[in-house]
Amino acid sequence: MSKTRVLYVSQEISPFLPESLISTLSRQLPQGMHDRGMEIRVFMPRYGKINERRHQLHEVIRLSGMNMIINDSDHPLIIKVASIPTARIQVYFIDNEEYFHRKAVLHDENGEFFEDNDERSMFFVKGVAETVKKLGWAPDIIHCHGWMTALMPMYLRKVYHQDPHFSDAKLIYTDYEQEFDKLSPNLKQKIGFDGVDEADIDLITDPTFSNLNKLAIQYSDAVIHSSSNIDPELASFINESGTPSLENKGGDAFVNDAGAFYEEVLEGKSILVEE
Repeated sequence: MSKTRVLYVSQEISPFLPESLISTLSRQLPQGMHDRGMEIRVFMPRYGKINERRHQLHEVIRLSGMNMIINDSDHPLIIKVASIPTARIQVYFIDNEEYFHRKAVLHDENGEFFEDNDERSMFFVKGVAETVKKLGWAPDIIHCHGWMTALMPMYLRKVYHQDPHFSDAKLIYTDYEQEFDKLSPNLKQKIGFDGVDEADIDLITDPTFSNLNKLAIQYSDAVIHSSSNIDPELASFINESGTPSLENKGGDAFVNDAGAFYEEVLEGKSILVEE
């Protein structure tokens, strides 16, 4: 019997960024599933704040070099990789000079949310998809962590749905507490350059944090809540959609709970995709 293949896509992972709920869970789950015999791949953005020398990042030449079109403009994709020795986990980093070389993560030195965070998100999720294709690796589960990955389920269902690397994958999204008010009001127009119909992203006509999370859930097979502090509006949306969900109640049992949840999701029917 072949190993279950799990792709983790996260906006933050420890120890490359300071410990937080998202960076900690994004390390614990891959490590836990790896220890259970699953085959994993892990991706995150290569923010300029990450110390490349300390973490021994290096470019993967065979995976770098393609251009990603974002908002009708070309942006070179660079792939770097590093290991977490204590966890025996390799992490791939999506890099680009314009989007990710600033010495920060999501906010400038004055605490202001970067105006191009929407494009950074688009570049990241598309970069992950294209790199996985280059790796020739077809995941059984794709588990996305955080709003920076919220566009990925939609892209996989609407742009990459016929690609054999993703067509059979189950999508799981983990929501975290609010981090911004709104993204660029032109987000729908920018996504439109990738051939996505406006009706398919109607939820982000007003690109608020809540609506972006709803879009992710709309195109996901299941949801894992990062904590019990679930936004009531989001909880109501999940309940009405009938999307299977799991709550992180904390403690060491979470990895076991998530592993069992993965099995349930794999056994279920995937959401329908309109051609």
